[in-house]
Amino acid sequence: MYYYRNLTEEEKLEVVESRRVRKLSWHSPTHKALSSSHHYLVTAACFEHRAIIGMKLSRMTYCEEELLRICDEQKSLPHAWCVLPNHYHILVYCEDIRSFCHALGQFHGRSSYHWNQEDNFRGRKVWHRCFDRAMKSERHFWASLNYVHNNPVHHGYVDRWTDWAWSSAAQFIETTGRERAIAIWKEYSLLEYGKKWDR
Repeated sequence: MYYYRNLTEEEKLEVVESRRVRKLSWHSPTHKALSSSHHYLVTAACFEHRAIIGMKLSRMTYCEEELLRICDEQKSLPHAWCVLPNHYHILVYCEDIRSFCHALGQFHGRSSYHWNQEDNFRGRKVWHRCFDRAMKSERHFWASLNYVHNNPVHHGYVDRWTDWAWSSAAQFIETTGRERAIAIWKEYSLLEYGKKWDR
């Protein structure tokens, strides 16, 4: 069961507002940085897409906090992220993607152990894998950022980006400005996302 879906509208707003108040770090990319090959979209999913992360709101928050802690630890800059009940995405500037993914693997191991203890489900496989894709161009980068922020809408959890608590979307809009964010959304459409151009 996805706890967030069962909250009242007031409770959802309270959760989102508590995330905004905390002002988690968000970094917008520089054009100079985009010229490098060190930008990656990293995705990890729960085994068989079971909603193990989403079984508790505290797990969603813990997963988000760990992603950002790993970014700090690895001296990597998160451009966009989104944690959903059964998977997460993070668009990151990272000079050593192997080390970054290794740190994610360690997080996956720790969280598997603790969540299986909580659920009295010893030996359950929690995570399937971690997948990274290098950004090929500025177009690929911005389309990926739109994809990450739109993911909760795409999966039907919320109607607007800013309604999802475990995402950088609200901070992106606040930092970038609503007009610029809308322009980026229109210019870097998701209609062809996943086709050959971003492979």
